[in-house]
Amino acid sequence: MKLLAVGDLHLGRRPSRLPAMLAERAAELGPAEAWRRLVAHAVEQRVDAVVLAGDLVEREDDFFEAYRDLREGVERLTGAGIRVLGVAGNHDVQVLPRLAAQLPDFELLGAGGHWQAVQLEGGGERLQLWGWSFPTKVVAKSPLAEQQFPAAEGLSLGLLHCDRDAQGSQYAPVTTAELNAAGLDGWLLGHIHQPDPLNAERLQGYLGCVTGMDPGEHGPRGPWLIEVERGRVARCQQWLVAPIQYERLDLDLTDLPGPDAAQDALLTALPPLERELAARLNPPDVVALRVRLVGQSQHGAAAATGFPQALHDQLPVAGTERHYFIERIIDATEPVIPLTDLAGRADPVGLLAQRLLLLDAPATDPERQNLLSRTRRHLEKQLQATHWQGILREGQGKEHLDDVTVADYLRRAGRQALAGMLASEESG
Repeated sequence: MKLLAVGDLHLGRRPSRLPAMLAERAAELGPAEAWRRLVAHAVEQRVDAVVLAGDLVEREDDFFEAYRDLREGVERLTGAGIRVLGVAGNHDVQVLPRLAAQLPDFELLGAGGHWQAVQLEGGGERLQLWGWSFPTKVVAKSPLAEQQFPAAEGLSLGLLHCDRDAQGSQYAPVTTAELNAAGLDGWLLGHIHQPDPLNAERLQGYLGCVTGMDPGEHGPRGPWLIEVERGRVARCQQWLVAPIQYERLDLDLTDLPGPDAAQDALLTALPPLERELAARLNPPDVVALRVRLVGQSQHGAAAATGFPQALHDQLPVAGTERHYFIERIIDATEPVIPLTDLAGRADPVGLLAQRLLLLDAPATDPERQNLLSRTRRHLEKQLQATHWQGILREGQGKEHLDDVTVADYLRRAGRQALAGMLASEESG
């Protein structure tokens, strides 16, 4: 069985931060185009069902635009024998039931905030899908608080729009513990636009938005193909169908002779990214770059303001018609500091310089290991503070504090402190 799971679509929304020359193409770079792409690919790949995890529509005012796009997609899918099911989220709590009433082939699950199960079949496999829809725009209670899922033969998955591990949320707050204890074999979640790293072994997490619409939604986006064989999830793969991709790129200015060299360095860094995008089945038409200037350089500020407007609007990349442009340039460079000279001083500046040099010592150096261990213990303690709860996600806690991460943290913090100390000396 092939099941295509679709996260937040937000029909009616438009991509932001586009240059003037792309303004007229905003509609064709938005969710409607991503929807058309995934529908065409679903038909081509003969999936058995498409399930949508809420927020299909951005606003109530987008009813007519969303109706046209949804109707065309649903009719093409169901005409190919593909079932289309979905749940309502907080954005489309009113408009999606209206749309469903006009689209008899679209199956709205869990209307009115009541859990509902349906049976899906395909490829000789059967699957039970549970769904719950927002009954009102604000839901302060967990949809799982009093729900018991009866045991079922075969695979059972949940489809839910919710706010996971966000205490006090007004958008169907649930906890990871509740999801784990529900007794289902997996959860397909909507609401958070950053996708989780889903896989066949752990099919539980956010699907993410189908296409990024602003620089905060950077990186690959698209729905997830879930393949079921012999009563279990055999494969889980993300389809990258977004027509626009917001991308972040770090550009190291260390050892560059001057601010103008940053432009050449950026153009040199783009071909590897282009090769990666070109290898996709549905590569984006437009790439928006947020460039961060890093490394040790005295040219950071001049380089950040020195890119001509023509390069901001469109970057020349050989061998492609894809439109690259610079959304923003951030100067995050560090001042060039002669650590070896400073380390000979018998004062706090010298002590800090010695610590920074120690970070570049071999990994087996006992003093370096001691410094990293002390720092790791300090950071682990800080991560237990209550104000981090609900912000950090899996993979961002103490299990992520490897030697490379801790050393990078110390290096950045130490250099900032050292630069401040030296600046204080110069100002008297």
